[in-house]
Order: sequence, then C-alpha cells, then structure tokens
Amino acid sequence: MLEYDDKLPNKKAVALKYDNGQIAPIVVASGMGRLAEKIVEVASENGVPIYEDTSLATVLSKLELGAEIPEEIYKVVVDIYLYFLKFSPEKDKESDKESGGET
Repeated sequence: MLEYDDKLPNKKAVALKYDNGQIAPIVVASGMGRLAEKIVEVASENGVPIYEDTSLATVLSKLELGAEIPEEIYKVVVDIYLYFLKFSPEKDKESDKESGGET
C-alpha cells in the first residue's frame, strides 16, 4: 500500500536555466505535488544543485515555461547561483570528516 504524504500536494518545484547571452534565467520546468517530486528527483540524479525556498518556488511557479524570471527577483536568484558556484560537495565531505561528522 502506498503511504500518503500530506505535504506532497503543496510541494512546488521550479527548474531554471541560464545560458551566457541571456538577460535572465528562464523557467524550464515547474510543477506541484508528484510532478514537483519528479523534478527534484531528476535534478538530483543529474547532479543539478537543489535549493529549497517555498516562497520563491511559489512566485516562480506562476510563470509560463520559457518565461524569463522577473527583474524583481534577479538579486535573490543571483545570490543562489553564487552560493552554488562556491559550493563544493567534496569540500563539504572533507569538512564533515575533519569535524567528526558523517558523510
């Protein structure tokens, strides 16, 4: 029997893509519930970084596929991109080992 997850219907996920030459990132996938879970699963399987922000997902999920993000949230999205540029899974694993944490 499948287990019911009462949080699943409210879960939202949005995937963005940015290529040099574009003015702003565009929405390439968006969904709620099980589709949101699948978006996160596919991203994870393909090494795409995942950032959780319910408020941002709510705003972005209202955009059409292929739409550029609104100028009002450029700063938020740039901050997330910068976070991931500095993020290194190997570095985190090393710091966990040094601090006695598990990997």
